[in-house]
Amino acid sequence: MFRFHKTLDIITLFHKANSPASMRVAALLKQVSALCSTSATEDQASDHSAQAELERRDPFELNITEEPPTPDQLQTILDYVGPKGIPSIIKGAADKKEALKKFQENADNFQRPVVVDWNNGKAIAGDNKSAILKMLNVLPKNQ
Repeated sequence: MFRFHKTLDIITLFHKANSPASMRVAALLKQVSALCSTSATEDQASDHSAQAELERRDPFELNITEEPPTPDQLQTILDYVGPKGIPSIIKGAADKKEALKKFQENADNFQRPVVVDWNNGKAIAGDNKSAILKMLNVLPKNQ
């Protein structure tokens, strides 16, 4: 009997290696990805203290890139964050049209880090740990 496997959600971090905020987000995403991918149960001989602190979510594919998004990816990201989030994605932009223009003029106007959950239509700019964990549906159990 065939069983179709669900494809993994794709989470992308648009990363800047010399940014402390981006480094913190990369470390957080790697940690969450590793916790989501572990299949050990609590009765097995290993330390599960980190797992016990977080609600579990399905594993996901983590892509970390220092490349800017493509224009199509940027349009999608801007749709995900909505009008209020545009200034956090593109430096100095007030609306989507201005954001696309500023990005086309200089890709460095794209402010990193940006975490994108492509499958669930969400994006977070910056290094707000609780917002990222909420976006990933991985929250501390006491919340």
